[in-house]
Amino acid sequence: MNTAVITNPIMWADVPDVDVIRVGPVFYMVSTSMHSMPGCPIMKSVNLKDWEIVNYVYDTFEDNAAHRLLDGAGIYGKGSWAASLRYKEGVYYVCFSSNDMDQFYIYRTEDIEQGTWERSVIPGLHHDPGLLLDDDGRNYVIYGNGDIRIKELTEDLTAVKPGGTDQLLLEGERKDIMLRIEGCHAHKRDGYYFLFFIEWPSAGNQRRRQLCYRSHQLLGPYERTIILDDDLGYHNKGVAQGGIVDTPDGDWYAVLFQDHDAVGRIPCVLPVSWENGWPVIGENGRAPQAFATKLPAAEPKPLVISDEFDYAGNRLALNWQWNHNPDNGLWSVTERPGYLRLRTGQAADSILRARNTLTQRTEGPACSAATVLDLAGLQPGDRAGLVALQNGFGTVGIVAGEDGRFSVCMCVNGGDGREEIVERVAFTGGRVHLRIDFNYEDSLDQASFFYSEDGTGWKPIGRTLHMRYTLDHFMGYRIGLFNYATQSSGGYADFDYFHYIKRK
Repeated sequence: MNTAVITNPIMWADVPDVDVIRVGPVFYMVSTSMHSMPGCPIMKSVNLKDWEIVNYVYDTFEDNAAHRLLDGAGIYGKGSWAASLRYKEGVYYVCFSSNDMDQFYIYRTEDIEQGTWERSVIPGLHHDPGLLLDDDGRNYVIYGNGDIRIKELTEDLTAVKPGGTDQLLLEGERKDIMLRIEGCHAHKRDGYYFLFFIEWPSAGNQRRRQLCYRSHQLLGPYERTIILDDDLGYHNKGVAQGGIVDTPDGDWYAVLFQDHDAVGRIPCVLPVSWENGWPVIGENGRAPQAFATKLPAAEPKPLVISDEFDYAGNRLALNWQWNHNPDNGLWSVTERPGYLRLRTGQAADSILRARNTLTQRTEGPACSAATVLDLAGLQPGDRAGLVALQNGFGTVGIVAGEDGRFSVCMCVNGGDGREEIVERVAFTGGRVHLRIDFNYEDSLDQASFFYSEDGTGWKPIGRTLHMRYTLDHFMGYRIGLFNYATQSSGGYADFDYFHYIKRK
């Protein structure tokens, strides 16, 4: 049998706050999705290397003005944070906190790949929660930043258990620490409770590092040790935050992530050994770039896909996510078969405040995305095209003028989300080809913008966008298709295809 060789990162794309479990021979992973909908993607693998998106925990989890991008601000950088995934007695559980809602959500399903999820809501923020489903039948969530708390949940994990454990569990170090412990992942093995955290020291290497606390007693006292402080040779960016998982053969691995600037936070898999009852990540204190496993080889599945929009029903591939809650009455892949039609709704003054922008991740070291846009349905004031989406966005697309004429424009964030036109070129055709090239090699983090009349002779437009990962969005750059009105609703844009190339 061929076996998998793991090379880090396993995905050079924004898949942050990963949490992995194994059920039989299959691994499942959940990650943070914040303001992208549907959210909490569930990925599946047989070897921790090759992952496929198989489900989402929710289509949307709240329906208010902010989640619909109708309050002028949205939930950028908020939404669902740091989900925890666990399995017990035939039921899968996912929990997360939402900063904008100040609530804690717990979802459950018996079918993680095809099922729908039931939810329960608990008031109050539970920062970076880690579920612990103990073997004595009791269930807990461990959460917090710096001061870590533990709270007992009911047997079915739908509420806080009345009279159950609810207390401060431990306090993280304060001396020479700029970010105290957070990102809890809780495990139990060989009579020990293991709690994994990250911290960010202000002395020494000054990068995020992985810690482990252990105790024979759930409520402590806990011992503490640093189990990984390494950057994979990449700009002092620590590989940290995540948990551990075993294989059917009894091997152990850690699934963590690393900040990679504008592309986002990317997952890595590292070997784990056990010494004196402690998990030891990596090899001789270092995170290996590549290593062999006994796990089976598998066919890689693309994380980002091309799409001809040729669907039997009005649905989209799981690789697509909307920026905030979509208005499902304003998009279709069946009105004009073979096209994605985006209709305009409430007018917006910026791509950051426009609904129904349809996005996928971008990938390093470099990638490119192109589309062709039919202009027949655009109305005066409409803007449609391709976006490199983060707060420091860049767009290339069509602006429909008052006189029925069109312009190809490249725009950037001119401040406070306002779109600043960097270059405008008159366009007289009925279809326009648009393309954005992304280069993340060695954190170069540049995007370039192009248009074409025939899809062959490409012309650069605007300027190079110097992409930056900013915490107001807390997400790596995404590629998106958009159409929004600046004046009145009623227009539509037809996208014939979305073509994506990941460059080695």
